[in-house]
Amino acid sequence: MRISWNWLSQYIDTDLTPQQAADVLTSTGLETEGVELFEPVKGMLAGVVVGHVVECAKHPDADRLSVCQVDLGTGALQQIVCGAPNVAQGQKVLVATIGTTIHLPDGTSFQIKKSKIRGQESSGMICAEDELGLGQGHAGIMVLDADAKVGEAASTHLGLNSDHVLEIGLTPNRTDAMGHVGVARDLRAALVHRRGSALELKLPSVDAFAVEEHAEPVTVEVKDAFACPRYAGVTLVDVRVGPSPKWLQDRLLAIGLKPINNVVDVTNYVQHELAQPLHAFDADTLRGRRIVVRMAAADEAFTTLDGKERKLDAQDLVIADAERPACIAGVFGGLESGVSEKTTTVFLESACFEAGTIRRTARRHGLNTDASFRFERGVDPRITVYALKRAALLLKELAGARIASEITDIDQSLKHVRTIALTFAQCDRLTGMHIPHDDVVRVLDLLDFKVVKRDTHGLVVEVPSYRVDVYRPADVIEEILRIHGYDHVPLPERLMAPPVLHDALNAGSLAAQLSAHLVARGLREIMTPSLVNGVKSVASGIAADGDLVRLKNPLSAELDVLRPTMLFGALGAIAHNINRQKRDLRSFERGRIYRSTEKGMVETDVLALAITGRRFVERWRADDRRTELMDVKEELEALLGRLGLDGASAWEPKEHALLTNAHALSIKGRHAGWLGEVAPAQLKSFDVAQPVFFAEVEEQVLLDACRAIKAGYAEVGRFPSVRRDLSLLLGDDLRFDKLRKAAFAAERKLLRDVDLFDVYQGDKLPSGKKSYALSFTLQDDEKTLTDEQVEKAMGRIRKAIEGVGAEVRG
Repeated sequence: MRISWNWLSQYIDTDLTPQQAADVLTSTGLETEGVELFEPVKGMLAGVVVGHVVECAKHPDADRLSVCQVDLGTGALQQIVCGAPNVAQGQKVLVATIGTTIHLPDGTSFQIKKSKIRGQESSGMICAEDELGLGQGHAGIMVLDADAKVGEAASTHLGLNSDHVLEIGLTPNRTDAMGHVGVARDLRAALVHRRGSALELKLPSVDAFAVEEHAEPVTVEVKDAFACPRYAGVTLVDVRVGPSPKWLQDRLLAIGLKPINNVVDVTNYVQHELAQPLHAFDADTLRGRRIVVRMAAADEAFTTLDGKERKLDAQDLVIADAERPACIAGVFGGLESGVSEKTTTVFLESACFEAGTIRRTARRHGLNTDASFRFERGVDPRITVYALKRAALLLKELAGARIASEITDIDQSLKHVRTIALTFAQCDRLTGMHIPHDDVVRVLDLLDFKVVKRDTHGLVVEVPSYRVDVYRPADVIEEILRIHGYDHVPLPERLMAPPVLHDALNAGSLAAQLSAHLVARGLREIMTPSLVNGVKSVASGIAADGDLVRLKNPLSAELDVLRPTMLFGALGAIAHNINRQKRDLRSFERGRIYRSTEKGMVETDVLALAITGRRFVERWRADDRRTELMDVKEELEALLGRLGLDGASAWEPKEHALLTNAHALSIKGRHAGWLGEVAPAQLKSFDVAQPVFFAEVEEQVLLDACRAIKAGYAEVGRFPSVRRDLSLLLGDDLRFDKLRKAAFAAERKLLRDVDLFDVYQGDKLPSGKKSYALSFTLQDDEKTLTDEQVEKAMGRIRKAIEGVGAEVRG
């Protein structure tokens, strides 16, 4: 939220700088994320002054130029060549002097220099309004009033004032600080309590509010008291809609709002002043001169201020006239009832709406407005009428409006005042320090908490209506501490913290880690039935008939056995998605597979991965290649690495009934699962016409291996690593993991990583051969490696690799 320092200073007199005030606010819990300089005109017209054109003659060598002698208040006339058609003797103008930087509307800038224009010297520039960022006009120079003071800075003459904007990261509970007055209240409380400053919060007076005449009234009816506990309105006549005065425009521009007209700007101003949203209706557009606060009819059409027609929901609260909605309550106004240049009679609304109702409506229609931001967090029902009077008086001042009705105030809000009892002992315990009892009372008084009872043990306080987030003693104590100052909490000589104990790894926590890792890698979790067809299972070769666990009373002959593998469910899910034009799939499933043995039924918890389609999401910059077997292996290796088992795993090619190019996974010599491409016969049986790659891993094997790991700690290396590459020629049957193990066995001290970054198989190599390119990363934890050490280590690695049947090339 943006807070203007100039605006804030209206409510509290302080000698603080904006940055000092930001530091104090941050210490109270209103974290100020930054302070930025706001300039209504970039550069604040530095170097631009008021000048008097003493003489103006035609340029001797250019018909469209004039040579002017200009008094800048320095005692000597300056010659300036000007091309504006309206320049004339006797004018008061704005002159950019030599050295001035001119910032143009397109974002570019240039510096004024002494120059010659068609042979005549020119020492400055007489400016048009667009050249100074003061408007769009470029037909001629700006001509000032005759009483303009020669030599006066342009910023002073025009009344330009810079500002500082405090960017506050407001937490959702601090609804009281959603306006400048609320922020000023906290700043004053902190300064009075901590520094003993004699500061008063200067709230705008509304004592001048009075009805001046009685126009045709706008009647109000509230049909839903829960959604609208309070609704107030007043009619204003003789309204002259036009531009807002400069001071009001500057206030709004500083906080990032674009001025629209004086009526709308006043409602925005009061909203950001008091945190109470307002809405102005053109009263002459309200049919029947009625306001009805009701729920919308289902699919009721409504056109909002942005020109979009929206279908309303039956749970949307609307402000309607006698026939149709005029506004989505607390969210967005209507196009037909909004204030325009033709408006002369305004019905001004100030209300309190139920936070949940507004929040759901705003989300439902994708509307996030300044009003909904406040209503959906909760506004103070006690400020409704005060804000209405404040806006009416501003419209009287700025738009010539006359108050033409009594205030209609339908107040059905709860009148219960929250009281909270707390003890001084609670305060000392939660704050970790002793705060004198009188200081506690003074802080609460500064924050408008009324002490209704006090004794030696504690207090009972009434919570101000604008603090919708304070319900418990702990909430009140937090208020005391943030104003007293978190920095005053003493730091003990010793900090004691209980040890954080984690439960030992079990099947549940391992499953959670597996799922979180795979989801983070972009896989989607699926759930498939555990019942499959027995005949198809036997025909696939995955299990003999006696190995299947059959149901005694199956509901369907097609689903008569418990699954012996997760593959059938995965293929069913893939076929289902492909039939719906979803061909690029990466999924995983955790579940059980079942086998019948001589000792009874065996249930095994497994993790299954299935990948098919493109490797990457289709994008114009992305690689369009299809998924390969190595993509599934990559996912498994990443998973094993996450569990710390990458060095304990091994892959071995083996036959599998359902997979081609299958590999068996073992961890520490124990069988753990399978990996491979689904056989064409299985794909055909599920009507899947694209390759599918599948892996299945037993979770108990993973769990046992993880439990056997002893967690260790190693300092991050401080010395640089060295990379060396080798190109190898080897047989088709020699696998990378064998080369990797051989390298690590040969160089245990310095070798940190071995990676395969290129593979080639083709007619340029002998039959039965392939080419690998490996990278080796070496590092010493104690010193920088020398070339001699690296070469010796690589010599041992070459020898080991050649020993397993690879030929080093080049």
